[in-house]
Amino acid sequence: MKNLYFTVYIERDEDGVFIGSIPTIPSCYAQGKTQEEMLKNLEEVVRLCLRNTKRDYLENTKFVGIQNLEISYA
Repeated sequence: MKNLYFTVYIERDEDGVFIGSIPTIPSCYAQGKTQEEMLKNLEEVVRLCLRNTKRDYLENTKFVGIQNLEISYA
């Protein structure tokens, strides 16, 4: 069995709930009251998402980073 490693993007909403997403897997996100709970939930979601994701997509897709974008907003 091969181990897979993913970058997790973690946010905290206005109610204090942690939301985690994996940018390299479309529609792969989970939430929890704590980071630990969110990561446990996210692991379950990843397993489900991997069923519908082609292996070559995962091997050829790499998370590059996060960039801030400044725009003028009226």
